[in-house]
This record gives sequence, structure tokens and C-alpha cells, in this order.
Amino acid sequence: MAEEPLLDDFDRAILRRVQRDARATGEDIGAAIGLSAAAVQRRLKRLRQLGVITAEVAVVDPAAVGQAMGFIVGVEMERERADVLDAFRRQARTDPNVQQCYYVTGGTDFVLVVVAHDMADFEAFTRRLLLENENIRRYTTNVVMARDKVGLVVPV
Repeated sequence: MAEEPLLDDFDRAILRRVQRDARATGEDIGAAIGLSAAAVQRRLKRLRQLGVITAEVAVVDPAAVGQAMGFIVGVEMERERADVLDAFRRQARTDPNVQQCYYVTGGTDFVLVVVAHDMADFEAFTRRLLLENENIRRYTTNVVMARDKVGLVVPV
């Protein structure tokens, strides 16, 4: 298990701010938490180098770009061998419809969060990633009725 990097109160305050708004300037963050802009920038650079900050992205509303349907898909593998699991992980990571992929315990091996334009697009996804994979025993699909909370903000 990786060792947790040492974070002080300033680091945590910076992380809380940039998780809500990655475009916040060093000046704005510094003014809010009592550091200079240069100190904030140094700390952000360190947090990126340590892998605490892994990406800075724009969050896009799927419906606004034609991906109006959402699905939660549980996938049960035929066998749990490292090569089989790794191959599925690679496929899920590269598939454009898969937003999130979790390797989990319980009745399924993976849980996927998937977006699609419509049911035909989702069917094409299931054929491409699930039905054509001989290592998948079965899968279950839940259609998302509403996106009540979506986010990746981690309590810091």
C-alpha cells in the first residue's frame, strides 16, 4: 500500500479549493487561505508531483453533448485470473462510453458507469465490451433515471 503523503492545513485548504474550481488562480486561493500566490503555486506543483492531484478536467453535462442516457452496469467475470481482470480493465478504460470502472467485491466483479446517446448506442456498447467477451459470465444493467449527485470531490 502506498504511503500517504504528508499534507498540512494549507495543502488541505488548497485541495478543497481546487476540487471545487480548478481554474481558481494562485492569487485567489492565497488570499482566501493566507498564503502568497507563489507559495500556492509551489504547493500545487508538489501536490501534482506526489500524485495527490491526478488530473484537472472540465466537467461536461452528458445530456448537453448528446449523451442523455446513463447506466450502471454490474459485470461478473467467468473466471478471476489476473490476466482476465487486467484485460477487462484495459477495455473499460479505453471505451468512450465508460465514465467510471470499479473492481468490487460482492455479487459482481466490476461496476461500470456508462453514458450513451440512446438505447441503440448502449446496445452497440454492450456488444462491443460485454457480449463479445467470452470471459464475461453475465452482466446486469440499471438505467439511470436522474443524476442527483455527480462528482469526484474528496473530503479533505
